[in-house]
Amino acid sequence: MTGTMAAERDTAAGGRRAGPLIVTEDAGLLDDLLRLCAAAGVHPEVYHSLPERRASWDAAPLILVGDDAAARCRGAARRSGVLLVGRDAGQENDPAVWRRAVEIGADCVLRLPDAEGWLVDRIADVAEGAGSRALTVGVIGGSGGAGASTLACALAVTAAREGRRTMLVDADPLGGGLDVLLGGEQAEGLRWPDFAASKGRVAAGALEESLPALRGLRLLSWDRGDAVAIAPEAMRSVLAAARRRGGVVVVDLPRRIDDAAAEALAHLDLALLMVSGGLRAVAGARRVASLAGMVVRDLRVVVRGPYAAGVDEEWIAGALGLPLAGEVPPEPGLSAALDAGEVPGESPRGPLGRFASAFWERALPAEAVS
Repeated sequence: MTGTMAAERDTAAGGRRAGPLIVTEDAGLLDDLLRLCAAAGVHPEVYHSLPERRASWDAAPLILVGDDAAARCRGAARRSGVLLVGRDAGQENDPAVWRRAVEIGADCVLRLPDAEGWLVDRIADVAEGAGSRALTVGVIGGSGGAGASTLACALAVTAAREGRRTMLVDADPLGGGLDVLLGGEQAEGLRWPDFAASKGRVAAGALEESLPALRGLRLLSWDRGDAVAIAPEAMRSVLAAARRRGGVVVVDLPRRIDDAAAEALAHLDLALLMVSGGLRAVAGARRVASLAGMVVRDLRVVVRGPYAAGVDEEWIAGALGLPLAGEVPPEPGLSAALDAGEVPGESPRGPLGRFASAFWERALPAEAVS
């Protein structure tokens, strides 16, 4: 059984990335490896013995050699990315196993099922490439009505307009849906309920392709159905996949820090606490900052006027004990414009658009544009 032509045909038809080269005659082991490749979203090439075409061995992103086929792979060109895989637990310390691994130049020896999780990650990593991870920025409101969702949308829309690969993640189940703000509630694609039970690894390319495409970005939001609880494991899987695609990921966070929100905070490179200029808003933001600050590594404040008497953006940042990321000037008529269907940050000359452009200019090097 070669499977080469079928794998290439399926890849072309289904859009899955090329996967590892598998060498084994062990039907049980092959079934396990094919299942792990499917979990990583890739199609492998399958051989019983060393491929006759050296190019197949040399070009494969990863090579999985079954214990049963190690002898048949002696003499293959030495290269990195060769793994010796078996199903007999407890034989990792068998000298004969390591001798076979040395003979074929294997990087390591794996035993299933114990190594399944690690192997799925390795298969997906080499298939997706080892590019830079996305800069992941979260926005959280210091108080109700602070404008966090509006700012998150403006940041994402601006990043996409400037040519960056962008994903916007709506992590606030009670926020009304960012798809509404972007005018895409009818757009085709998956929503959070489709990922609520996700565990383990989510393929990054498949995630991106499955989400609604709006304003040049990909959006993961909510549907109009009943509230669905997102497990921390699902949040972890989705955000990890989003980050592997590179570019930028913007996450709109709820003010209530539950387990899923805490998981999202842990994935952030930077969090922006959106605070309006009233004294009560600042008092409420202090409580949110204390909770978020226990999880997120870099928390900064963004201030939006108008301000109470004697208050400005520097005073608010000092009162919260946080570095100031910037000020979004008041924008008269913003609420009416949003109700009329205007998208936050759509105008690069508006206050939100100018703030977002300046933020990305500081946060991202020029080569981050993709």
